[in-house]
Amino acid sequence: MTDAAMSRQASAKSGGRMKTHGKLIDLCIDVFLFGFSLLMILPLVFLVSNAFKTPQEMLSWPPRIIPSDPTLENFRSVLADTPLPRWIFNSIAFASLSMVAIVATSAIAGYVLAKFRFRSLNIIFILILATAIVPFEVYMIPLYFQAQMLGILNSIWGLLLGYLVMSFGIFLIRQNVMHSIPDELLEAARIDGAGELWIFWRIVLPLLRGALGALAVLAFFQAWTSFAWPMIVTTTRESYTIEVGLALFQTGFTVDLGRLSAASAAVLVPSITLFVILRRNFVQGVASTGLKE
Repeated sequence: MTDAAMSRQASAKSGGRMKTHGKLIDLCIDVFLFGFSLLMILPLVFLVSNAFKTPQEMLSWPPRIIPSDPTLENFRSVLADTPLPRWIFNSIAFASLSMVAIVATSAIAGYVLAKFRFRSLNIIFILILATAIVPFEVYMIPLYFQAQMLGILNSIWGLLLGYLVMSFGIFLIRQNVMHSIPDELLEAARIDGAGELWIFWRIVLPLLRGALGALAVLAFFQAWTSFAWPMIVTTTRESYTIEVGLALFQTGFTVDLGRLSAASAAVLVPSITLFVILRRNFVQGVASTGLKE
């Protein structure tokens, strides 16, 4: 056997060992991620399970995932004693309107900051990013007085006052516009006589579907899970959002685990539904942020 043949044979064996080693590493990573995913989902599983348990079984040890005697009493009690449907409606309306407002403002601002050439735009963009490090609690009280002067307390409009713009959303759309929409495409449309509004509506927005879908999910969940602002801007049970309503099941000394679990399980449905619908856009939009073609 010649030296060249022996070298090729050694290279083939080495390549085969490397492929086997790579497959083992991939398998270990998959197993780790699968176990980590189960660990993350386990609290939600117990939450839904507790919603169908009696108080005695809920406190039994060791805990059971599947109830031995399932009951709907927790759901009946929640619906009888609290305006849960009204709270869910308030949260859906608040989160949906906030999502639309944030997507609209972020799309417009992100496009302008990415493709228009003015010196002041860089300063404006820096100021927008600077607002992201300011905690909401810093300007929450002045915002409350503003809502009070406008007479929009205990209403959807009062809730929306603090959730109309998202600085991260503007950054997300700006990065996607810069790296996924070439200037030549926009210039060609302008040469053909297209106006800026037509370009934005017919060219830019369709190319940003992934990023806008990701931003829609983030904006919806930001409003859906908000607690501090709805707690101070709403004072009547009928105007509560679901997060504020769930806090009523906890007193200074006890927690009604059964009804709290039942109400929380019902709250999971809208958020999970939205994520399932937009999950591909969410992953695509986040993954493409900051990447160049």
